[in-house]
Amino acid sequence: MRVPLSWLREYVDLPAGETGRDVQAKLIAAGLEVETVEQLGAGLKGPLVVGKVLAIEELTEFKKPIRWCQVDVGTANGTGEPQNLICGARNFAVGDKVVVVLPGAVLPGDFHISARKTYGKTSEGMICSAAELGMSEDHDGIIVLPPEYEVGTDAIELLELNDEVLDIAVTPDRGYCLSMRGVAREAAIAYGLPLRDPALLDVPAPNSYGYRVKVEDPQGCDRFIARTVTGLDPEVRSPIWLQRRLQKAGMRPVSLAVDITNYVMLELGQPLHAYDRSRIDGPIGVRRAIQGEKFTTLDGAHRALDSEDLVITDNSGPIGLAGVMGGANTEIAEPVTDPETGAVTSAADAAGKGTTEVVIEAAHFDPVAIARTSRRHKLSSEASRRFERGVDPEAASAAAQRTVDLLVLLAGGTAEAGVTEVVTPSGPRTVGIRADHPDRVAGVAYGRETVVRRLQQVGCDVYGQDELIVTVPSWRPDLRDPNDLAEEVIRLEGYENLPSTLPRPPAGRGLTERQRLHRRAGRALAGAGYVEALNYPFISEEVFDQLGLDPEDTCRRVVKLVNPLSDEEPALRTALLPGLLGALRRNHGRGTHDLALFETGIVFLAGEEPGRAAILPVDRRPTDERIAELDAALPAQPRHVAVVLAGAREQAGWWGGGRPADWADAVEAARTVAREAGAELIVRQGQYGPWHPGRCAGLHVVIDGEEELLGFAGELHPRVVKTLGLPERTCAMELDLDRLERAVTGPLEAPRVSTFPVATQDVALVVDASVPTADVEAALRAGAGELLESLRLFDVFTGEQIGEGKKSLAYALRFRAPDRTLTAEEASAARDAAVAAAAERAGATLRGSS
Repeated sequence: MRVPLSWLREYVDLPAGETGRDVQAKLIAAGLEVETVEQLGAGLKGPLVVGKVLAIEELTEFKKPIRWCQVDVGTANGTGEPQNLICGARNFAVGDKVVVVLPGAVLPGDFHISARKTYGKTSEGMICSAAELGMSEDHDGIIVLPPEYEVGTDAIELLELNDEVLDIAVTPDRGYCLSMRGVAREAAIAYGLPLRDPALLDVPAPNSYGYRVKVEDPQGCDRFIARTVTGLDPEVRSPIWLQRRLQKAGMRPVSLAVDITNYVMLELGQPLHAYDRSRIDGPIGVRRAIQGEKFTTLDGAHRALDSEDLVITDNSGPIGLAGVMGGANTEIAEPVTDPETGAVTSAADAAGKGTTEVVIEAAHFDPVAIARTSRRHKLSSEASRRFERGVDPEAASAAAQRTVDLLVLLAGGTAEAGVTEVVTPSGPRTVGIRADHPDRVAGVAYGRETVVRRLQQVGCDVYGQDELIVTVPSWRPDLRDPNDLAEEVIRLEGYENLPSTLPRPPAGRGLTERQRLHRRAGRALAGAGYVEALNYPFISEEVFDQLGLDPEDTCRRVVKLVNPLSDEEPALRTALLPGLLGALRRNHGRGTHDLALFETGIVFLAGEEPGRAAILPVDRRPTDERIAELDAALPAQPRHVAVVLAGAREQAGWWGGGRPADWADAVEAARTVAREAGAELIVRQGQYGPWHPGRCAGLHVVIDGEEELLGFAGELHPRVVKTLGLPERTCAMELDLDRLERAVTGPLEAPRVSTFPVATQDVALVVDASVPTADVEAALRAGAGELLESLRLFDVFTGEQIGEGKKSLAYALRFRAPDRTLTAEEASAARDAAVAAAAERAGATLRGSS
């Protein structure tokens, strides 16, 4: 909404020295979004005067028509002689009044005017167009003024070129500010000044001899006012003051009748429409459209209507799309200026008639219906913007009366005595609120008197003491509950006056164990060289085929969105790998080849029977039982962690050769996460979907005495790598963080730092190639007892020396006692016990023994 400051002063007596910037600060403090203050006429300097064209000489020797004009500017040029001017426009004639800028003046854009020779003549200034004065973007011709203005009159004041315009971004809940009346009310409150409400007009009572109106849909249209004005002069143009106010507000002057309806809409916020009565066939009706019904709007577009569209009709069919745009079949004829003579005629005069009788419509329509119609037809108008945000229904009669008064005053019309008013009865809306409710919302002690005073300032009637009954004004449909009223008190008292306080969480609150594990896992992986990559939780079902999952795999049971962001990805993810592998592919395609990415997040696992969510009420809190039903309908949402690796894991340099990422790095990432959880991870050979069958590890933990599978790690299958366009030998890991948390039996203990030395014993064991390394490791741990501090596999060897079908596993065992230094005999005994346990459980023998 563009608000000229000069227009605003008509309704509020702002202090004389108050600038647009000052008003902007006040309105912003009151909660309005005043984006800019435009300085009209900035840099403009006269002399700029009214002139009368005395003579025109056509210069025909040039490629384009040029006129050599003599213009009377009175004594503004200091001599009283006619001013000689060159002009290329052709929309004026001898005797017309025009706007002349004389040498020494400066036009907007720092355009200095001086006498100069052009087209073989000396031009002593310029005849101005609206664009050259910054009034509009109209370059079609120069400004032709009405004949009543005196020669030599200052055109800067006449055309109101100096002004300030506030550009306000009106939010959807503040539709009343899409009018001068609404903004003036906010300014009056902000300055503590009285408001001259332009809607306070004497309106005649409705009677039975007004223009006939039939409303068939009272829910879509609960109020319809019709007034008729006859005897209009179709050649009368809008006065300069009216045109300038429309231009400053961002609207283009069209014709007097249309300009007046637009002016009243800007003034009062009530959209109106003027119909040429001679083109209306029978009574006006309001109904829903017939599906597929055809209609041509004022913009010339032929539209097929929907059965939900609200239309204005006569006997011939639709004549307007209610609240959005009128029809071409009943439009007011626009005046046309003859390019040769400059004479103003009506567009309908060529057909032998002009618009001399109009029917004024001032109605109130359902905001939802108008919003849906506007979006359905992709047709947004000034009227629809206001109706869909809420228009004051009580202002319709005043708006119609204001329009009638202006048509009578400016167009010489006569108002017919008939007044039609179709109203669906409705009472005022009341809201109950405790007097201290704004205090509790804001944390500030306003007190009852302040609350009542502020609510009365916005137009509410307030009754009661501790429990207030508030009657909401008709122009504020956004005030529906106590919090809306509290917001009004808080914003008018000043958001800047709210104290800044930090919330105090109750003792014992904080992050849950699940949240702590999530953060620890992320920090640990970041510390290990991985980069976090967050992905959208949406996937395509085709990705499961690309990953090589079995047709019956539970990951294929997805939850689909009704309105997905992309039709190509309509499902919620059941694993993190699809998104993470996509991120790896994009980065690799853009030149980053050494990658280690991770992600932690929830996945969505649908049950065998899809749940159905109940529709909850919005006027009260749902019961605990309804909330439980809603939760039960949701899919399971466990938290997972996943990593992907490609390229070099360690870079080569002067310190030595690097190495590529391999399956062991993916397994180590899983161990890193398990260590952060304080759980013992069991790694076994595995086989699943996207992983290479010979380089895939199953990740297990013990939960409640039972070993459970958490996920997989290893190198991806070459077929999957090729299908997804990934780098060769890409590795990945994914596991269930929530189930890993369940494997933790107690609080995470910090490691103990011993003051006693460690005793290290190495052992090489030969086992069958089919024996899992995890089984050998578990046997060694069990046999070594409490003195074993750590166990590390540092070498795996196969070859002829140890026999076919065998492998050699070399372990480093670290022994330490918490209370003494171990002797060599104690360390050796613990080592021998570990070897004996491995021999018994896994059939291991010491390498080199006979």
